[in-house]
Amino acid sequence: MENNYLEDLELSLDDAIDNFEKRLTQIRAGRANPSSLDPVFVEYYGAKTPLKQLASISVVDGNELLIKPFDKSTLKEIERGINEANLGFNPINSGESIRIVMPTLTEDRRKELVKQAKEMSEDTRVTVRNLRRDILDNIRKDKLPEDEEKTLEKNVQDMVNEYNKKIDSIFDEKEKE
Repeated sequence: MENNYLEDLELSLDDAIDNFEKRLTQIRAGRANPSSLDPVFVEYYGAKTPLKQLASISVVDGNELLIKPFDKSTLKEIERGINEANLGFNPINSGESIRIVMPTLTEDRRKELVKQAKEMSEDTRVTVRNLRRDILDNIRKDKLPEDEEKTLEKNVQDMVNEYNKKIDSIFDEKEKE
């Protein structure tokens, strides 16, 4: 019985950490990263389509993204989608492809990005606390013997502490970046 609670909690916590890491990749830290264009959707035959389904995105020289559409007729729509996503990029259309030069980060922009990452880490901590609360509520509802319940609560708290340390280390790594 104890293992079921802990396994469920571990799966949920792993999902929360994965989501946090995925969201952090969308914060660009001076280097070009194709995932920074994940929020971009393009109007394609009447449907909003993710950019990565319409074009190949590659990194050139570490600070430049090159977008080569599979269908050249979508260039204007891709350019419009990038501008509408309001990511602070200035797409350059060459008729064959689109280039995005990543602007150098100013000190103010760096501080803003760190603040954004900190908010994401706090959101993840809130998710972890909510997961802990839910699992503890389920344990209490099952009316387990008191000593088993206390052991389970301690194990849950230990697991939550371990995941909070993971969140801290992931955030610290992103902050250095």
